[in-house]
Amino acid sequence: MEIGLLLLLGWVAGWLTTVAGLGGGVFLILALSLRMSPAEALALSSPALLVGNLHRWAVGRDEVDRRIAWPFALGALPGSALGGLLVVAMPTAVLQLLLVLTSALALARALGWWLPRPPPAAALVPAGAAIGAMAATTGSAGLAIGAILQSAGLSGAAYVATAAATAVAMHVGRIAAYGFGGLVTGETALLSAALALAILAGNLAGGRVRKRLSAPACSRIELGVLFACVALALAGLA
Repeated sequence: MEIGLLLLLGWVAGWLTTVAGLGGGVFLILALSLRMSPAEALALSSPALLVGNLHRWAVGRDEVDRRIAWPFALGALPGSALGGLLVVAMPTAVLQLLLVLTSALALARALGWWLPRPPPAAALVPAGAAIGAMAATTGSAGLAIGAILQSAGLSGAAYVATAAATAVAMHVGRIAAYGFGGLVTGETALLSAALALAILAGNLAGGRVRKRLSAPACSRIELGVLFACVALALAGLA
């Protein structure tokens, strides 16, 4: 894959996630899936997205809602590892179909057509496991994480920081599984390192923009990202 295109996609992914709170990672995976298999796209993007989320977590560490983040991460780590092992053995067509379905559900939720019920506090650990498995197989965990965080009343910096903290656990679990399954190679690691730098640059640019945007503007950006994700998912299926 052309390094210039890879860096551009990484920058856009970091910018979108920082401004809208979610969507950048899914956009990146779907765009990469047009040039490689979904499994390869997941393996290439995961280490870079981990770096991006670590950065957002570090910047907003004082804003993290630990009552939600820690029990969720406790379930997300093993759940994402199991999902990552499934990716290694899953046919490409099945992975591509899952990308389409999860992108469509995210868009339906944003439009208010489907309103998932968030789990109670006592169910955060099993919910984290299920969502971690979703993250490893499709990269679309933001759909469910968003429902949990928004139902808890989080918004703005607290929303972005808590989402980043939970995403770190999911990325660690699935990267370990992808590596065990042979999807992470020396070439993948080098490309992912370049992608990580681009995501960090996008994070910084997005952070400056976010300070000047209203909540409705960020919501409109998120909706636009989800429309783009559905289009990319359908293009990959075709």
